[in-house]
Amino acid sequence: MTSPKKLGLQTVVFKNPPVIIASACIAGPKEAQGPLGHTFDKTIDDLYYNESTWEKAEQKIFQETLELAIYKSGLEIEKIDYLLAGDLTNQIIAANFTARNIGIPFLGLYGACSTMYEGLALASMLIDGGYAEYVLVGASSHYATAERQFRFPIEQGVQRAMSAQWTVTGAGAMLLAAQGAGPRITHATVGKVIDFGEGDASDMGAAMAPAAADTLLKHLSDTGRTLEFYNLIATGDLGKYGRELVVRLAEQQGVKPSHTYQDCGVLIFAEEQDAHAGGSGCACSAVVTCGYILNEMNRGRIKKFLGIGTGALLSPCSCQQGETIPGIAHAVAIEM
Repeated sequence: MTSPKKLGLQTVVFKNPPVIIASACIAGPKEAQGPLGHTFDKTIDDLYYNESTWEKAEQKIFQETLELAIYKSGLEIEKIDYLLAGDLTNQIIAANFTARNIGIPFLGLYGACSTMYEGLALASMLIDGGYAEYVLVGASSHYATAERQFRFPIEQGVQRAMSAQWTVTGAGAMLLAAQGAGPRITHATVGKVIDFGEGDASDMGAAMAPAAADTLLKHLSDTGRTLEFYNLIATGDLGKYGRELVVRLAEQQGVKPSHTYQDCGVLIFAEEQDAHAGGSGCACSAVVTCGYILNEMNRGRIKKFLGIGTGALLSPCSCQQGETIPGIAHAVAIEM
């Protein structure tokens, strides 16, 4: 028996589309200096944020972001059914400790840098399925914690490859509701893990791009929509080289992305900021979506948006064992 809410191979359509009733984002000092700095709710001055470690700073940013989204919604915290959240640190400790302090029933997620969009897809299923009325979704990352875990401690001063991206410091959160006013999540396309054999941790855009292209093409095929249906399509954190690869892969399948296709990792930093290939990290798509994109939607400048959260599924262990870097991408359609 076919699910009445399933479209094609990988997409679900929400019969009662969840509403984004509130969002919040906090970003770091480098992000504040970028072209989208004015769209964030708050920015911090230094990576330690008055804490003793970078990991504690990330957890503090995450908690403040979730609390700000709750405050902006006007809801009592007891009314929120679930918190879906994750980050990049080992065993998602930023999300775990934040959930400990906030006290909302918690489902921890790890989709690497696709975590925000994975959370939006799952939260929408919970609400549309009648299992929840309010779900809080969030994701965070931190430049220094990610560098220490996945590459080299920044104190070593290791020269970064030009294909490397700058992990975004910050966090984003959205509060979804069964009813209310605001942008609605209408579709979600759950991606497959795709591995083209890329193994360079300094070129994760190339590792994620095949998954992003695959999910984009599946979404268009499943829904019958075209690229022109959306005012904006944005991948999560491929950077400029990964974005170029998505364009080439899509063109090989007869789909030609236009100027409406962007990447959050390209949007968040200016060329003169020397972020090399652009931004990355869980917070990249989270802060760009919760800040710039939702602001544009609420002002009526964007009415139909397709976000494709992208993630590189590697770990220090897998890299040390010579494994390749699989990619994942989840697409969520948000419409006014």
